[in-house]
Order: sequence, then C-alpha cells, then structure tokens
Amino acid sequence: QVQLVESGGGLVRPGGSLSLSCAASGPVFSINDAGWYRQAPGKERELVASSTRGGASTNYADSVKGRFTISTDHSKKTVYLQMTKIEPEDPAVYYCNAQGMTRPLTEFDSWGQGTQVTVSS
Repeated sequence: QVQLVESGGGLVRPGGSLSLSCAASGPVFSINDAGWYRQAPGKERELVASSTRGGASTNYADSVKGRFTISTDHSKKTVYLQMTKIEPEDPAVYYCNAQGMTRPLTEFDSWGQGTQVTVSS
C-alpha cells in the first residue's frame, strides 16, 4: 500500500514563500501523475497544481499561476509544491494526490493527510 506524507506547511507572511513536500512510501515503482489540492474552511476542495507524464506536463489554477510550481523528484519518490508570493487567499489545508505504479506492477491512487498553510502578517 502506498502512503503519502506531506510536510512543509506552517505560518507565512503575505508575499512570502513556502515549500510543501509529499513523500511516497511503500512499494512505489513510479509516480506518473500528481496533484496538489487545497481546501479552505467553508469551501470545496480545489485543484491548484497538477503534473502528468511523470512531471513532463504541468497545469495550474489561474489563482496560483506564476506563483506556485509543482515538481516531482522520482529518485526520492517525492512531489513538491513551491509556493511564492503568497497571498491572503492562499491559506488552506493542502493535500497531495499521486497516481502511479507499484512493485509488482499495479496501479495506485493515494492521498496525503493534508498540511495546513496559514497566512498572517
């Protein structure tokens, strides 16, 4: 069973930067697709960044485009979300999702437990 563990959340000032990590553990052979979602209180979970084809293609929500970057380190089986120019609208619980293949070759689709990002001046 593949588990995802997120880290890197915390308190940041507006305009600051934060880097989130999502480490996959278990019999991971490859991470093919990944996404970072966020959910603020009273709001639905939204997709903010995604990568496909092992990270060769990325997409971003308009609200974070140019500020957030998703990347995958296949050797570490870790997905990252680099957040810059953080805005007051960014605080939320951030979740990662990863899809790929395990050893032996079966598909997995796993979610992390979430990490809180708080913005305060």
